[in-house]
Amino acid sequence: MKRVVVIGGGIAGLSAVWSLREHRSNEEFEVVLLERGERFGGNIRTERSEGFLIEGGPDCFLSEKPWAMELIKRLGLADKLLPTNDKNRKTFVLSGGKLHVLPEGVILMIPTRILPLATSSLISWPGKIRMAMELFIPKKKDSSDESLGEFVRRRLGKEALDKIAEPLVAGVHAGDPETMSVRASFPKFVQLEEDSGSLIKGMVRKMASMHKARKPAAGATGGQKPRITMFMTMRDGLSELIDTLTSRLSKMDRTSLRTGAAVSTIEKKDGRYLVTLEGGEKMDADALVVAAPAWAASNLLAGVDQGLSDKLRTIPYVSTATVSIAFRKKDIKHPLNGFGFVVPKVEKRRIMAATWTSVKFSHRAPDDSVLIRCFVGGSKNAELVDLDDAAMVKMVKEELRDIMGIEAEPVLTRVFRWRKSMPQYTIGHDERVKWIDERVASIPGLYLAGSAYHGIGISDSIRYGEVVAKKIIHQFEKG
Repeated sequence: MKRVVVIGGGIAGLSAVWSLREHRSNEEFEVVLLERGERFGGNIRTERSEGFLIEGGPDCFLSEKPWAMELIKRLGLADKLLPTNDKNRKTFVLSGGKLHVLPEGVILMIPTRILPLATSSLISWPGKIRMAMELFIPKKKDSSDESLGEFVRRRLGKEALDKIAEPLVAGVHAGDPETMSVRASFPKFVQLEEDSGSLIKGMVRKMASMHKARKPAAGATGGQKPRITMFMTMRDGLSELIDTLTSRLSKMDRTSLRTGAAVSTIEKKDGRYLVTLEGGEKMDADALVVAAPAWAASNLLAGVDQGLSDKLRTIPYVSTATVSIAFRKKDIKHPLNGFGFVVPKVEKRRIMAATWTSVKFSHRAPDDSVLIRCFVGGSKNAELVDLDDAAMVKMVKEELRDIMGIEAEPVLTRVFRWRKSMPQYTIGHDERVKWIDERVASIPGLYLAGSAYHGIGISDSIRYGEVVAKKIIHQFEKG
C-alpha cells in the first residue's frame, strides 16, 4: 500500500491530509502526519482563562479569500462562524502621539470616498491633494517588480505610505514596505493599476460591483444566512477548526496524526523517500509533503536536493509576539470606539498595533472587562521578541498608557512568541517561488506547502494544502 508522509501539523499540513481523505477513500493509501511539537495548529492557538478567549496567533481570516470559509462549511461548522461587530468598524492610526480615525472609505490604503478623506485629521492638506492626484498618475509602463514602498509613493505619495500603508502592512505582515514585493504581497493592487490605470478608479468600480452582487435578486427567498464581514473568525476561537480537523482525521482508518515526532533526516532511496525521526524510527513514503517553514524545509531537504535547500533558505522570516492584556471596563477611560489602532514606524513606538479584541468580536471577555491584544517585533523591532514575559508586559503597559491613557493594572496578561514565523515576500519573490516550484516538480513525489510560497494567511494555506493533495492523487493515478 502506498504511503503519504506529511511533515508539519499546522493548518497547511492538516488541510493537505483532510483534502486527501475528502477526495479518496481510506483504503487506497496510508497517510501519516508528523508534527515535531506537542500540539497541532502551528500559529493557530486559542486559550481560555478566567472567562477570556485569547488567540495567541491569528485571530481571524479574510472572507474575501473563500477557502477557509468553504472548509469550515464542509466540516459542518458554518453555525460557529463569527463576524466582526461592525457598529464599531473603525481603525485608528497613531500620528503625532494621538489616535486619528482612518478615513471611512479607505480600503487598505486606497481612498474611495472624498468627504471622509477631506475632513480627516490624519492626513495633511498637501497629503490629501497628492492622494487625489492618483487619478491622474499614468500607470507603470513595464511589468518589473517594485517594492510596496515605491509603489505607494508613486501612486499615492509619501504621506499615504508613512501614515496608512506602512502601519497597516506592519500590522498584518510584520514587514517592511521598502523590501516587500508589491507583486507578491499585494497582486490585486498591481492588477487594479494595470486594468483601470488608477487604484482609486479600480477600487470604486470593484466596490460597486461587489455591492451589486450582494443585492438579492427580485423575489428571491431563502433562509437566514450568516452575516459575512471582511474579517471572520469562529465563536469558540480558531482552534475549533484545528480541533475539528484533528478529531475527524484521527478516527479515519489508515490515517495517523502524531505529535512529538521530529524529523531528523530525509533521503531519497529507490524512488521513495526514507524519513528518519529524531528517536531513530524510520518510515518510507511514496509521496512526501513538507508543510514546514521554508527555513525548516531547507534543513530537511539538504539530503534530497542541495540546490532546492539553498534556494528555500533565501526566503526571509521575521519573529513576532502577541501580548493579550485585560482590564476592568470601569478602569478604562478611552471610549474604545473601534477595532484598534496601528502604529507608523515614524512614531518610534515599541508596538506595531493593538486590537481591541473584545470590541471587534463578541464572546471574547466577560461583560465587565476589556481584552486588548498588542503586536510586538516584526521587521521594526525584532529584538523586542527576546524580552522576558515580565519585561514585555511592562513595555506594553507603558505603551498603552502613553497612547490610550490606561493607568490601571491588568487583571490578566498572556504572552505568545512566534520565532521566525512570518515569511517575507521580498522583491523577486515570484521569481524565487517559480524556481522552487519548477525544481520541486522535477523531483517525483516531493511537495511543499505552507505560507512561504503562494500566499500568507489561513485561507491561502488551506488553498495550497488542497492543491498539493490533488497533485498527490494525480501522481498515484498515473503510477
